[in-house]
Amino acid sequence: MPQPDLDPATTALLTVECQNGVVGEESALPELAKEARDSGMLGRVAALVDAAHAAGVQVLHAIAERRPDGLAANANARLFRAAGKLPVRQLSGSPAVQVAAPIEVAGNDLVVRRLHGLSPIAGTDVDALLRNLGIRTLVVTGVSSNIAIPNTVFDAVNLGYRVVVPSDAIAGVPAAYTAEVIRNSLALVATVTTAEALLAQWAPAR
Repeated sequence: MPQPDLDPATTALLTVECQNGVVGEESALPELAKEARDSGMLGRVAALVDAAHAAGVQVLHAIAERRPDGLAANANARLFRAAGKLPVRQLSGSPAVQVAAPIEVAGNDLVVRRLHGLSPIAGTDVDALLRNLGIRTLVVTGVSSNIAIPNTVFDAVNLGYRVVVPSDAIAGVPAAYTAEVIRNSLALVATVTTAEALLAQWAPAR
């Protein structure tokens, strides 16, 4: 498995939808939340965030939310319509849209919130922020390997970023699907590695 060269000056770590209402104890998606916790994914993301902070790697947290009145939210797919009926909703300002423990948010982390769509990049500030920071490589972590993670990877590649995916720091349901989407899709456009390998690279700067 090739190991990318992750220069802290030009690398950013992105956590995708690692929020209470998605991967926390009171998740709207309990099966996904259980997989994120039981697989160790959430703990590995937290460890990567800690290592990135220590190494001087910029961290961004992508949060999906919606207004209480649902104004301007998508309704053009079954997923969006179902989300609006769940008992736990990702409402702006609620605990559901706070970054989930054990991930620590540092003072210079950027939290990017979106009210629409499937991607943390398309139609958000992420690309502009990364370019302003001089970022060329994006490490993508979080959930889910079903939808948001592939969207993030493809959007970033289309925008010219080199993308790195630690295979054990993303999750989806069923669990076996994550390995399949990595093997058959993400590995074709991104560098696939592991959380341990990234931690080893950032360790000397800690």
